[in-house]
Amino acid sequence: MLVRAAAAASSPGLLRRLWRGGGSGAAACFPLGRALLDVRGAEAGVFLQGLLTNDVTPLVAGDGGRAALYAHALNVQGRCLYDLILYRLHESPEEEPHILLECDSGVLDAIQKHLKLYKIRRKINITPCLDLSLWAVVPGEQAGDIASSLAKCADQALILTPDPRTEVMGWRLIAKKGANLSEIIPGSHIGNTEDYHRHRYKQGIPEGVKDLPPGVALPLESNLAYMNGISFTKGCYIGQELTARTYHMGVIRKRLLPVHFSTPLPKDSIPEGAEILTESGKSAGKFRAGGGELGIALLRLANINEPLCLNIAGDKVKLTASIPEWWPKPASK
Repeated sequence: MLVRAAAAASSPGLLRRLWRGGGSGAAACFPLGRALLDVRGAEAGVFLQGLLTNDVTPLVAGDGGRAALYAHALNVQGRCLYDLILYRLHESPEEEPHILLECDSGVLDAIQKHLKLYKIRRKINITPCLDLSLWAVVPGEQAGDIASSLAKCADQALILTPDPRTEVMGWRLIAKKGANLSEIIPGSHIGNTEDYHRHRYKQGIPEGVKDLPPGVALPLESNLAYMNGISFTKGCYIGQELTARTYHMGVIRKRLLPVHFSTPLPKDSIPEGAEILTESGKSAGKFRAGGGELGIALLRLANINEPLCLNIAGDKVKLTASIPEWWPKPASK
């Protein structure tokens, strides 16, 4: 079944302004090592609704032509387990619900076990999609009207839709393995996945278990509300109580933020959760992941304008934090 491209992001100019990955083609296509899980059956929507932070009902119904949705699965303590992007494959509400779940490939088995734990007797099938490939699509500097050109050439794509988290992340493309991307998106080129991650770090977008450690990360500190990944009106789901209470209290003292280091980071030598310190030696937060001179860290908002440093093998590497341009203004919750 083929699904036409969904409505394009509202301001492709913002994405082109923020993207500096090089290349003059219509778009750069980045192969992603994330996994896809097929969830299909009459009760698929109701099943996912009780497990995820976001409201799955509009996606299943196809309201507004929506083809993708961002959400997290939480544990009973309200901490993040898995970050997911859901894609709708059925074309009308009358058809049997058919959803693809995009997830970190390193936890594919764990997610399947998590879903099957709560499946009980529901009429759904859960299977990995090994014949599909997942791509991030980001417009180049000379992209022109990338929105309309993508919509015109989506016939060979199973899914081609704006990234539901934020417009600065471009589009998501799902196609059969071995598909010719230049036929799907004429003039595009295959980019280096490291450039995709650099762009992601620069914008402070977490993705996968390194950025969002299972059982550790909290959804609102991880900017889930900013990334359209949570509904505060949908009703109950696993982990909802703590999340709703934190939201309604309106006090979030730490957030994931992009950080820039004074020197490139050494590869694979920074322990997970390494502490970030102020000049006075006070803890300001924890490093999550990064590459080169860019990274993402969980920081106390009270400290983000201070000089900060990360202790790496006895050496203090200076870093600065920034507020992403795509964040809502003013940021109230």
